[in-house]
Amino acid sequence: MRHVVILAVAVLVGASYAAKFADRETSPQPAEQSASSEPTAVTAQPGAGSRTVELSSDRHGHFPVDADVDGQRIDFIVDTGASLVTLRESDAASLGIHPMPADYSAVVSTANGRIRAARARLNRIEIGDITVYNVSALVLPDEALGKSLLGVSFLSRLTRYEYANGRMVLEQ
Repeated sequence: MRHVVILAVAVLVGASYAAKFADRETSPQPAEQSASSEPTAVTAQPGAGSRTVELSSDRHGHFPVDADVDGQRIDFIVDTGASLVTLRESDAASLGIHPMPADYSAVVSTANGRIRAARARLNRIEIGDITVYNVSALVLPDEALGKSLLGVSFLSRLTRYEYANGRMVLEQ
């Protein structure tokens, strides 16, 4: 009986090492990170009816992405720390959004302190095959924001978003 137990343990240990080796041999290697700061979006193979976009980080570790917002191209940085999609005034103006001074009634805390912002609603944001409708947004003065931010009001409407190996995956 003791020999049977020892043999069973040996088989389990061998199977465990074989499984680890097989995973390592079949796993895709991480792609080299892009040195460009240009917005990029690479659409991955959709699985089981989902739409997936894979983003590369730039040399600063940010995830720039081109999005089609209400028919206009806007350059964003994906920001999981931003509660809402946040537009620079110039980007908002290209969408036909022109807040009046009285519209800047929301106060937001940023890395640079507190600032007033105007609330807005975007009909549609598209990135690759992913489309999200009716997205809450804020408009901030250009001098308060280097680039528009793709925040959680967009990201939370996806099935998932995750960061791994210098890449961000968005899935709907």
